[in-house]
Amino acid sequence: MKPRTHQWQASASTSEPSRGVFFVEGPASNWVVVRDETGFLVIDSGYPSDRPLVLESIRHLGLRPADARAMLITHGHVDHTGSAAYFSETYGTPILCAPEELAHVQGREKHQVTLGQVVVRAWRPRVFRWMAHAVKAGALQSKPATDARAWSADTLKKLPGKPEAVLLPGHTPGNVAVLFPEAGAIAVGDSFVSGHPLSRTRGPQMLHPMFHSDPAQALAATHRLDDIDASVVLPGHGAALPMPLADALAALRG
Repeated sequence: MKPRTHQWQASASTSEPSRGVFFVEGPASNWVVVRDETGFLVIDSGYPSDRPLVLESIRHLGLRPADARAMLITHGHVDHTGSAAYFSETYGTPILCAPEELAHVQGREKHQVTLGQVVVRAWRPRVFRWMAHAVKAGALQSKPATDARAWSADTLKKLPGKPEAVLLPGHTPGNVAVLFPEAGAIAVGDSFVSGHPLSRTRGPQMLHPMFHSDPAQALAATHRLDDIDASVVLPGHGAALPMPLADALAALRG
């Protein structure tokens, strides 16, 4: 886990693993800023308490949060949608997600690890520390992005970086990876990660099964990435992976 929020600095937590693609490693989950000559967009936005950090990271890049062309949501979990409602209400930023995930992002459905699933494992120190951070980060007071809209392929192509969405159900029903073909980068959200407070290892890996709506489907869905060419992988948790997507998938599957 990254240092506590009050120690966090955008300059130390932001990298540019591919031209115009900025990876921001938050205290417990990550977000991405993609910039080109048409403007910029944001992918995911951490927990609710990460809002000042999201804003700081954007300003660190010399950008104004109000100018974001869109915020793309890989999936509707609270540690990825924390600032979505704020951006929508404060700046009028379009909040976009897969059609299959819209009800989740809008708060009309819930596909989140339950308190019961966590409590029965809370005797484990790593689980307890993660739970404590999640609560402190505002997980129980999250505000849904009720004005979120479903994207289309045409809508995405008109945005900075010309993103393409790859539906990867299993983590949640409408979970996606977001590919930037020209930059050779792919933001995989929680489809797989490179680290997590519950994990003792680093490198490509699936999250603990309790975080997935359907763990078997989540792993099987990663095969939808097999023919995609990308040289940088940006997970929702853990460090960026400066490696071909094919190599990351091979390591993931052991």
